[in-house]
Amino acid sequence: MKSIGELPRHVACVMDGNGRWAAQRSLPRTAGHEAAEAAVIDVIEAARSAGIKWLSLYAFSTENWRRPAGEVDILMRLVRRAIRKHAPALHARGVRCRFLGVSDPRIPPRLVQDITDLMTLTGDNRQMTLTVAFDHGGRRDIVEAARSLIRTATPAEQVTEASFAQHLPYPDTPDVDLVIRTSGEQRISNFMLWQVAYAEWVFPQVLWPDFRATHLWECLDAYRWRQRRFGDVRRPTTTTGEESR
Repeated sequence: MKSIGELPRHVACVMDGNGRWAAQRSLPRTAGHEAAEAAVIDVIEAARSAGIKWLSLYAFSTENWRRPAGEVDILMRLVRRAIRKHAPALHARGVRCRFLGVSDPRIPPRLVQDITDLMTLTGDNRQMTLTVAFDHGGRRDIVEAARSLIRTATPAEQVTEASFAQHLPYPDTPDVDLVIRTSGEQRISNFMLWQVAYAEWVFPQVLWPDFRATHLWECLDAYRWRQRRFGDVRRPTTTTGEESR
């Protein structure tokens, strides 16, 4: 019988289903984005209480700029409101907040300032690191890392996976162990492409605005029963020191 494993160190969530949640209730899509805030806060607190040290949330992709301007504008205002509302509690709970992306000039300057202020406020916290992927694109990050290597004139024979990773944003971030994508969709969607290379994936059918701590624990339990081999054929050793059967 397989022994249950440890909790993941780094959990990432693709927060999908806001629009469908709103459509099911005959509400505008933006109502789904507004309802998603409660799920975000619940998941952050549940992950912190569970001892998860790294949590990454996919909030806005480089492709999301293609959405109607009115929807994008409301999303920006909702993010700004959430930062101002929850910054004190996040700081009090020892959560270090980071933002992955935030380079597009279309982001309102006041939101950029709020993001900067939040990262400064929480920069010394170590209870948990929360990374919000905002204006994020996995391919863009890889391209920028390649450009950084070229600018440093790194010889080709010195380019390794380890050295390349040092040119990605936040190189101290560990690889993602578990990705949760809500709503049942099964796509990567250009999310942290380098970091999720060997992540386990779970696809709960629940839409993100309805996702709560109980759903997170179900995903964590599913992860703990997985056997992670990282391409090897050997059975891994369990936390009890016995071989999995």
